[in-house]
Amino acid sequence: MPSLRSRLWSSLRARAIATFGRRALAAVLYGVLALPLALVGFFLTLVGLAFGGALSVTTLGLWLLAATVRGALALGALQRGLARRLLGLEIEQPGGAGVEVGGTGVGPTAILGWRRGILLDRTGWRAVGCALLTPFTAVFAYAAVVIGYVYGALFTLHPLLKRWNYNTVHSTDGTTRSVSLEFFGYQLDSWPRWLIPFTAGLLLLAVAPLLLRYALGPHRALLTVLLGPDAATRRIRTLEETRARAVDDAAQTLRRIERDLHDGTQARLVALAMHLTLIRELVTAGAEPDRVLTVVDTAQGNATQAITDLRHLVKGIHPPVLDEGLHAALTTLAADSALPVTLTTDIGTRPTPAVETIAYFCAAELLANATKHAHATAAAVDVTARDGVLRLRVTDDGQGGALIGAGSGLTGLLDRVRTVDGTLTCDSPPGGPTVVTVELPHT
Repeated sequence: MPSLRSRLWSSLRARAIATFGRRALAAVLYGVLALPLALVGFFLTLVGLAFGGALSVTTLGLWLLAATVRGALALGALQRGLARRLLGLEIEQPGGAGVEVGGTGVGPTAILGWRRGILLDRTGWRAVGCALLTPFTAVFAYAAVVIGYVYGALFTLHPLLKRWNYNTVHSTDGTTRSVSLEFFGYQLDSWPRWLIPFTAGLLLLAVAPLLLRYALGPHRALLTVLLGPDAATRRIRTLEETRARAVDDAAQTLRRIERDLHDGTQARLVALAMHLTLIRELVTAGAEPDRVLTVVDTAQGNATQAITDLRHLVKGIHPPVLDEGLHAALTTLAADSALPVTLTTDIGTRPTPAVETIAYFCAAELLANATKHAHATAAAVDVTARDGVLRLRVTDDGQGGALIGAGSGLTGLLDRVRTVDGTLTCDSPPGGPTVVTVELPHT
């Protein structure tokens, strides 16, 4: 068991790292730089809008407005970079005409198009709004740095800085004098009164990281909302990504079908045709019945295997059992699983064939993962359809640790689910259990 002294030392060391560690000091630096940067951007943007608006009836006013919007975009890019380097806050590029301001032409038409694109782009005006609002959020972080770190350090070092830690007192006769720090009328200029500012300073330094974190909350939210892509842009990007993945998945499926037909079924059908030709030659030549029957048995085996391959191929595209509904398909899947599976379904209106197929393949893949990778001993599949959402939840008692990404099968399932605007979440702490939830639109 660690001694009390070692535990106390470990606690003090952890607190010192939390207060003066690399991440904490990076946040302090951001809190110091954010307010001056925001004030400069606020002043320049306000001046640009004022003069541009006053001269908007002229060409010069439009150019001033365009330059102001472009400057706000540049300021937003600087703020995104600063937040990423010092706070670890990743804000996506918003896109839009305001970012891609270049053009292939250099004539008057291209220049006027650049100006029009800047003035009509929502991304640019959102950056302008951010430039006008950031001083009101950055001031909280600056105040947190001053209160938590600056005053904390001054109070902690008061025994050494008592000569400089003083207050200016105005007397009734009009004179002024300097006195040491006071606490309820007592000057903190001797021992043990030094313990009061010293203790207060330690407390301020201890809570400074937490105070700064909460003070940065509004500023981080403002940057994320106004400097990142809006909901429509995110939706378009998601649709573009899912469409591209759907096209790639369809192409891979076609290549797999072609390969399976060529290497498996086609080869067996060719062998069947050769054996039928051989049977005809044997019958024509009057061969012995046993020899003919041997060739017939071989041809029959090839035909049976070709039928099996075709059924397996069709099942990979669309399981025939789905024709009877998702409940019947999942019941068959649970019965064929290597694990004991508890199935619960509550489906009213039957989903569309696409949603049923995705739900089925997700359940099949998740049960296979539970057997192969999680080493589970039991699993449960729960399917409900309420409020326009088909929710599939697969739970296993395996070893846990499953993650979406890093080449796992969950990434492929997520891509498949997103093709119909669905979602997939995974809760799999080390040691288990693993709970994967798939939500699909159900109409």
